[in-house]
Amino acid sequence: MIDVHRLRVLRAVADHGSFNRAAAALRLTPSAVSQHIAALERGLGHPVAERSTRGVTLTEAGRLLVETAETVTAELDRVRARIDRLAADRPRLTVATFTSGGRHLLPGALSAFVRAHPEVELTVLEAEPEASLPMVRAGAADLALAYHFDGPLPSGTGLSWLPLLEDPLHAVLPAGHRLAGREALEPAELAADRWVLGCMKTEAFLRRYADRAGFELRIAASTTDYFFSQTLVGAGVGVALVPHIALAPPPGTAVVPLAPPRPARHLGVAVPRRSPHPYATALARALRTSVSGDAGGRTAGPGPAEPGTADPLA
Repeated sequence: MIDVHRLRVLRAVADHGSFNRAAAALRLTPSAVSQHIAALERGLGHPVAERSTRGVTLTEAGRLLVETAETVTAELDRVRARIDRLAADRPRLTVATFTSGGRHLLPGALSAFVRAHPEVELTVLEAEPEASLPMVRAGAADLALAYHFDGPLPSGTGLSWLPLLEDPLHAVLPAGHRLAGREALEPAELAADRWVLGCMKTEAFLRRYADRAGFELRIAASTTDYFFSQTLVGAGVGVALVPHIALAPPPGTAVVPLAPPRPARHLGVAVPRRSPHPYATALARALRTSVSGDAGGRTAGPGPAEPGTADPLA
């Protein structure tokens, strides 16, 4: 049998690239880390790590074990969190959400949920998907309202994903901008402008787009708040790309949709693939109902769960 603690040690070695740094992170001695790895190798009958002057490199067997360790430790952490909840006086539900989703999508669903389940003690945590999805995997949150742009979910392994809506990006411009009266525009038409960023993922999208379109992205301001970024646009600092649900254009700004095919955030709900919390499933239903009833032109329909996942409401 493979010892779970030794798997954790191997994962730390993989993360830190050396026995010494892994030992410091685990608060063990380097000798103890070495002994755990040696015992793991004896039990397997295969080497899992190769040491050199440049550090530690995992063998193929070691890499396979680390992949398994991530799944096993996340599952154990989630079960431990559920066991801890059994001792609570009231059932508990922990929800993680990104800022604009928490501001615009979650309140209506929470109101309906609280009316239907007044016995539940709710906790809401603000977190971007890079943090919230691992929280669900580890049991620190029961449900995450999250999003992604193109490409797969960040840290999506072991989760079921319920698509809620597509949230198209819009250009927010100073009111006197040369393109403020347009019905739609291409981001490349703003190549000469300076940009106000409201999210790291929007920046990543813009940089990919600029590389493909052959222009250099000029940054005037970088924020982590779409609402702050729009006030900076209103002050004439630059132009911005803002998702539909985060639009709150202040005086002195103009909003212009991007030309099709419009880039969009894909918004949805993540729960554990195995045995999701029953109250998390109830809140996911409330979110789907809330979004469907108040789409405001934003929704593209909930659609099926993404490939490789299961619809938690099925």
